[in-house]
Amino acid sequence: MTSTLAEYFVGVQHRLPEEAERVMKALDAHGPMNKEELSLTAKVKRAVLDHVVMQLYALGLVDVTTEGKSKMCSLTTLGWDFISLNNAG
Repeated sequence: MTSTLAEYFVGVQHRLPEEAERVMKALDAHGPMNKEELSLTAKVKRAVLDHVVMQLYALGLVDVTTEGKSKMCSLTTLGWDFISLNNAG
């Protein structure tokens, strides 16, 4: 069975916790930020944020890089596509 990217994203959206949408929207609106800023901006508890970010990272929607002692989170190209299709649908 073959599905389109849009169909795949619909399935992903239904399986992710509600906090994932807030994280994606925060990264879309404010750009790359460290986990502390992201936690405050997305209004997601830090312990939950780590779990959500790892799910989004595993799906290829978010990239996590190390800058000094901070972990910086940013949207990937696939993450931007996910947001674009989510906003269009």
